[in-house]
Amino acid sequence: MIVLGISPLDKDATVSIVKDGKVLFAAGEERFSRNKQQDGFPHFAIEKALDYTGLSVSDIDRVAYAFLDAEKEKEIFTKNLKNERDFINAFDAPDVASAIKDAKKRVPNRKEAIHGLDNPNEKMDKSILHKTYYNMTSKSDSLSKKAAIDGSQSWAEVAEEGHFAYQKQLLDGLKKLGLEDKLVRIDHHLSHAANAYLCSGYDEALCITLDGYGTGLAGSVSLAKNGKIKRLHGIEYPSSLGTMYEHVTSSLGFKPSRHEGKIVGLASYGDPDILTPLLMSRIEQKDGDFKIYQANNIYLSRLLASEFPKIDVAAAYQKTLELVASEFVSYWVQKTGIDTVVLSGGVTANVKLNQRIFEVDGVNHIFVYPNMGDGGCGTGAALYLSSKGVEPTISNAYYGPDYSDDEIKQTLEKEGLAYTQPEDYAAKVAQLIHNGNVVARYSGRMEYGPRALGNRSIMYHGREPEVNQWLNKRLGRTEFMPFAPVTLFEHADECYLNVKGAEHAAEFMTITFDCTDKMKQDCPAAVHIDGTARPQLIRREVNEGYYDILSEYHKISGIPSLINTSFNMHEEPIVCSVEDAVRAFLQGKLDYLAIGSFLVHHPENTKN
Repeated sequence: MIVLGISPLDKDATVSIVKDGKVLFAAGEERFSRNKQQDGFPHFAIEKALDYTGLSVSDIDRVAYAFLDAEKEKEIFTKNLKNERDFINAFDAPDVASAIKDAKKRVPNRKEAIHGLDNPNEKMDKSILHKTYYNMTSKSDSLSKKAAIDGSQSWAEVAEEGHFAYQKQLLDGLKKLGLEDKLVRIDHHLSHAANAYLCSGYDEALCITLDGYGTGLAGSVSLAKNGKIKRLHGIEYPSSLGTMYEHVTSSLGFKPSRHEGKIVGLASYGDPDILTPLLMSRIEQKDGDFKIYQANNIYLSRLLASEFPKIDVAAAYQKTLELVASEFVSYWVQKTGIDTVVLSGGVTANVKLNQRIFEVDGVNHIFVYPNMGDGGCGTGAALYLSSKGVEPTISNAYYGPDYSDDEIKQTLEKEGLAYTQPEDYAAKVAQLIHNGNVVARYSGRMEYGPRALGNRSIMYHGREPEVNQWLNKRLGRTEFMPFAPVTLFEHADECYLNVKGAEHAAEFMTITFDCTDKMKQDCPAAVHIDGTARPQLIRREVNEGYYDILSEYHKISGIPSLINTSFNMHEEPIVCSVEDAVRAFLQGKLDYLAIGSFLVHHPENTKN
């Protein structure tokens, strides 16, 4: 069976073609439109998928979509919000005013600078009018309840409008292709569970999904065995850890659903004990479930962001996320006795959270689906329809298009760029990196999902911590986490602690580990302030050319790790076409471009 999987159209619209449980092609519309997290019907991605696979529209047996009919979705979340009102009215809420007063006594006067902040105790600068409103809608029992219920109602109105609008776009787009009669709708969280389980290689696993919203839920736990998935419990929206984290991302001045990674990095600089008690007092955890009091009252996070240092607010929300999710996982691990956890859903893009889940007592194996956000739902839905049972685990996520040397050569010559084709390619590139050059690598099929995994990556040595400032500046980025490292698979234990059971997850850069002293000494640019790193472990059989560059660098330096950051400019998707790569290379003033079998020196750079 050949299934065309289409992820939700509200953001990061993504297309997958799956045949009998095998992914043939998968890529986001953003890579072709060049508009980050592109929404709407993915015309370009479908066209490219069919062209790349050599299939025609008539070859498609089913079209899988990871949301139910708009009317059904509305019916479900309308019931949820009635349940939420009952919970809000019954909950014994803590006194926010006194909790904030106590928390302020615990804020230290910091001196050490944090790159990206004007001062270490920087807060959000808000007017008196804004602060007054935040105080009223956070501290007053009646006004805060009203703000939460109004927030949920506003969300429902936007959600209803969105479901119907995107449903029309979906049906119109499929009709133009003659595929409207082949549409099959899949429960959103089932699609997350399916991609995590059916790509993990485990015969038996506990599927944990956590996100903002999907078919009435913000999370689920399922028992997966012998290729079958049985849901054990669902977390009703709006008790959403994804929404909670979106709120703090917005309140700290960043873009929700895009910049949550900045909060993860920022959190390590703060003291979680200042505000975590307040946040945890608003969450009810019981019998493998949790409910978040006033989940859609965004004004509390905005009040905290204006009253407390950004780093302490970020630290508290990150800590709360870790505590709640870890307790949720722990309950179900103990209840089922299953020691293997597979994760999916946008919340599991949080690599620090994934480390905490792996550290839960009783969890011995973990896998995180590489495209864990909604962009991966189309694949999950397609796998669910077409899979014949448990398959061997996926070895890579290189599911996008590739380009031939002839196509690359034509573009280089069109741009007037000089190039060479070194015989000792890997050794040459490794030596350039060792000498302090920034090298962008463009080779093979494009990565699927949010992580660059070597084929659309920028590489540099990790001996220089300052690279996180000057290279990010060159690329137009502001980040609070260091660049991630790529490490030779066989040297993982030299660099990271407690890797066993999470090695495969680490091949996709989806989890952090505490670093060894050797890693901290040899590759400080990749180690965060909290002593962790988010590695990609690379095996030669997965990506020969990428591995060989790192292996040659290891021979020269004795260090089995390099910096790997995504090949793109700020707020742009990862490069897709040869033209994208050349433009980003020139605009970013990178020293070298290793593209196909060619090596290009930036015409304006003098470094060799």
